[in-house]
Amino acid sequence: MQALFVYVTTSDRAEAERIAAAAIEERLAACANVFDGAQSLYWWQGKAERSAETLLIMKTMEDRMDALSARVASLHGYDCPCVAAMPIVAGNPDYLAWIEAETRPGPRDAG
Repeated sequence: MQALFVYVTTSDRAEAERIAAAAIEERLAACANVFDGAQSLYWWQGKAERSAETLLIMKTMEDRMDALSARVASLHGYDCPCVAAMPIVAGNPDYLAWIEAETRPGPRDAG
C-alpha cells in the first residue's frame, strides 16, 4: 500500500489547523504540518490572482485519500480547494509503517 503526502493550500493558519485536527481525529491522516507565509499566484475565474496562504501537508495512505479529500472539501472555505497527493516513494520503514497504523480504525498505540 502506498503512503502519500497530501498538499493543501488554505486561507489562513486557523483554517489549516481546523482541517488538520479533523483529519487526524478521524484517522484520515497520521500527521499534519502547517506552514505560514506562502504567497500564491494563480488563475481564478479568468483573472491572475495573488494571495497569502497557509500550506498544510498531511501524511496518509492511498486507500484513505478519497475520504481525506472529501473531508478537506467539506471543511474548506474555497470553492475549489487544492488537495493534491504525491507518493512517498521511499523513507524510513518504521515511519511509513506508523503512517499506515495511524490511519486505521481502532485504538491508537500509546507508545
